[in-house]
Amino acid sequence: MPKLFHHLCRAALLAVLSTAAASTVLAADYTMRISHQFPPTHQTAINLARFAKDVQAATQGRVEVQIFGAAQLYKPNQNHPAVASGKIEAASILSFQWGGTIPEMSVTIIPYLMTSVAKQEAFIGSDAARLLDGKMAQRGVKNIAWIVDANDGIFTSAQKPLIAPADFAGLKIRGLNKLWDTGLSAMGAHPSAMPGSEVYQALQTGVLDAGFTGVKAAYSRKFYEVQKYGVASNIILAFDNLVVNPAWWDSLPGDVRDAIQKAADSAVQRSIRPDEIPAEDLKVLNEHGMQAVALTKAQEDAMAKAMQPTVKKTFLDDTGADGEKLLQLIDKL
Repeated sequence: MPKLFHHLCRAALLAVLSTAAASTVLAADYTMRISHQFPPTHQTAINLARFAKDVQAATQGRVEVQIFGAAQLYKPNQNHPAVASGKIEAASILSFQWGGTIPEMSVTIIPYLMTSVAKQEAFIGSDAARLLDGKMAQRGVKNIAWIVDANDGIFTSAQKPLIAPADFAGLKIRGLNKLWDTGLSAMGAHPSAMPGSEVYQALQTGVLDAGFTGVKAAYSRKFYEVQKYGVASNIILAFDNLVVNPAWWDSLPGDVRDAIQKAADSAVQRSIRPDEIPAEDLKVLNEHGMQAVALTKAQEDAMAKAMQPTVKKTFLDDTGADGEKLLQLIDKL
């Protein structure tokens, strides 16, 4: 009987503890749902997962961050309206995907303009960043983080390495947006802008001859399965903006907002990328069958000379006085 009583007591205690644990899990006062387009192995997806843990720890479980990656909740072009309308609390949006909505956001993908670590670090919190934060606020969202997606890019191809501007002539290639694509067109390529999640299939089926993405993303998106060559350089600076719904943000207690912002700031610092293409990023692509190399400084200069003038002119045509002011602010960084 004593043994039975002991087992009953133990079972009752475990039930109480289980109920308490469940209550703790359900005890979050606030939910922050984040939508993004990146696969689980993408560096920003990994960074946001760490952000979620940091927020939970800093708020002692008062905020539950729920992440919906790989475009499972909203497609890339749906994230902004979803956050602005309050359908979801937050999203991570590639800076150049604002397209015609905020053309100034594409300034960082002017080839070879601001890819150095010094420029990345100086940009965060700068007048240039605040100008763009204001543009996003005018579109109904609050930006709380400039997370570096990539300060590099890799041109991939099935036929030959794309090292010199002349190598691009006639190629059907993945574009990014109207601005960036003018640089590709200046080299004789035929760009088609599309989200990164669609590029693999386009390469596999021959819709595209050549791809373009970040070096780490070329691995996470398995470009090596459908492309033989890769040529990398520090060509663009792409950010993933972590934007939130302003009404939701303002409804949070100050200490909760501060905790989320601190976690976001940490995510930004983790994302800062080196000036040169990391050897390990190229190594992993080569180990998976792609012949991947980095451009020399002289080769980068030739690419910049071929692309940058056209892209800068298009940027200024599209953005006017604000674009000119933005370029001046970036030059001072």
